Amino acid sequence: MDSVDTQVLKKAAEWIRDGHGAVLGTVVRTWGSAPRPLGALVVIRSDGQIVGSVSGGCIEDDLIDRVRQGAMALALPRRVKYGITAEEANRFGLPCGGTIELVLEPLSSASQIDALLERVSAGRQTTRRLDMLSGAVALSDGNGFDALTIDDASLVTVHGPQWRLLIIGAGQLAQYVAEMALALDYQVIICDPREEYADIWPVAGTTLLRTMPDDTVNDLRPDPHMAVIALTHDPKLDDLALMEALRSDAFYVGAIGSQRNQEKRKERLKEFDVSDAQLARLHGPVGLKNGARTPPEIAVAILAELTAEKYGYRIARPVAVEPGR
Repeated sequence: MDSVDTQVLKKAAEWIRDGHGAVLGTVVRTWGSAPRPLGALVVIRSDGQIVGSVSGGCIEDDLIDRVRQGAMALALPRRVKYGITAEEANRFGLPCGGTIELVLEPLSSASQIDALLERVSAGRQTTRRLDMLSGAVALSDGNGFDALTIDDASLVTVHGPQWRLLIIGAGQLAQYVAEMALALDYQVIICDPREEYADIWPVAGTTLLRTMPDDTVNDLRPDPHMAVIALTHDPKLDDLALMEALRSDAFYVGAIGSQRNQEKRKERLKEFDVSDAQLARLHGPVGLKNGARTPPEIAVAILAELTAEKYGYRIARPVAVEPGR
């Protein structure tokens, strides 16, 4: 499953190959309660077809109208703002006080969209530098921590995964978690030395490793942009990964299993000199407590908690209520 921005870029590349005129819009600045983050993309074809979103609908409608009227037949990139006044915010459906600045870029074969997609599909984080004065594009490798920058001379955007997810285990639940994580633009790495699982791993776009989990964690050197989730239900594998991940800088470490099994796991990990402070970092049972039962539901709960942790939110333990209330 492609991320939202990858879907936009793939459609842009298709339209360029088919000879259509198209304009790529990139969110480069926001003020107030803007509905989309920096770097969000939209592409509009010359006949008004559109893929992606920069506002949730209303700005897109204006862009479509401008394209159809020929006002977007651009020769060079252009910066535009929406929502500067309260009247405009109301007109374009922006939240109160919200303002969005876009760079609108006319696309052609020189835009290097195909080359960008090739790099991203290979798991290479890539910076794309657009010369605002000439429209020229240059691609280079990212460093894992690059961020969008804009000035009068250039726009630099970052594409490909800036976050990594290591999943221990290649079972059914791991498949759903991996597919959803790809859509959220994670670089997904699967570790499972068991032949009966790894030999039939089906999720394209992920990296499968057959090494032992503790070695894998150490080799990957988790940083604050990496999460580690153990999903095998096998203490011989999960515990190996967890004892190293909990000592690392990973922003999230989780493990599947009941509350009772988590307590037993913590006792085992203490025998490997994992401290109480490190054990307190363990999310277990992994995922938001929302009553999930099936593998897809559990995967949603896991990715929801991962997203909250990524953005610095802690979700309070929910209270169960009767269905329908």
